[in-house]
Amino acid sequence: MNTITAAQAAQFLMGHDDYLILTHVRPDGDTIGCAAGLCLALRQAGKAAWVLENPGVTSLFALYLEGLTTREEPENATVVSVDIAARSLFYDEAQTYLNRVELAIDHHPSQEFFAKQTCLDAEKAACGQIIYEIVKRFSPITPEIGRALYVALSTDCGCFQYSNTDAAAHRAAAELMESGFDPYPVNRRHFRTKTFKRLKLESLLTAGMELRDSGTTALVFLTRKIIEDVGANERDMDDISAFVGQIEGVKNGVTLKETGDGHVKISLRTDPGDLNASHVCALLGGGGHAAAAGGMVEGTVEQVRQKVLDAIEQVRNG
Repeated sequence: MNTITAAQAAQFLMGHDDYLILTHVRPDGDTIGCAAGLCLALRQAGKAAWVLENPGVTSLFALYLEGLTTREEPENATVVSVDIAARSLFYDEAQTYLNRVELAIDHHPSQEFFAKQTCLDAEKAACGQIIYEIVKRFSPITPEIGRALYVALSTDCGCFQYSNTDAAAHRAAAELMESGFDPYPVNRRHFRTKTFKRLKLESLLTAGMELRDSGTTALVFLTRKIIEDVGANERDMDDISAFVGQIEGVKNGVTLKETGDGHVKISLRTDPGDLNASHVCALLGGGGHAAAAGGMVEGTVEQVRQKVLDAIEQVRNG
């Protein structure tokens, strides 16, 4: 593996041009905010840069990519990935670039080192912090760049409520806010507003919740029937796994989402002092962080439920 520092990543970016930036499948605020912030900063520095169009981007995040995306590969493209830890996270349109990634920028300890060079800092709460450390070396942080990177950081920290939030995350957020954008509409959009369909989903998931370990572990099941009955789309389901941990007494939340193609998406949010989420998901072919991890497992909801419970037991028993 060839790992480099933020300073070396900045030097690399200034030494190349014609960038194509890749985000991950089922894109969240961190990968979208990173891609937008990096693309804007590269353009500010006089470079040609585009974000490869990702069909999974919902209306919740699409506005941050306006004017930045492309379906076509730039000539002599320099390919960079942001917030992508594993080969399995390359969506279909991005698969063609998997073996051409010149630089991967990431914060996941489960990074697979698929790129020629990797700028990795697993201590950072969000990949957006690493992008910020890189781009401030070659570009002023405009309000547009600041907003994009704030979205990356704040969404991965759950509005600074998740266990990955530390003093460095707060300092980075404060510096980004000083760029001049208004954080209120961002915070309202991502943390204070829910669609009515989202509330219906949470109600149904609560009704079908399975509590274990004296109420400290909760499992919820997002089946295709529930999704179809509610008429929910991906925006309605964005980061839905986070709501399980809002229940008093729950340390570890498991969300199983039926995908409709014979697989179940696992999202695990834990108290890392009680259960390491990354270790559990690694046993199931996934990965992530100690407090938040996920994966995709073939099978029915009931079959995957049992696999998750077995993995949890295996991790706890060492």
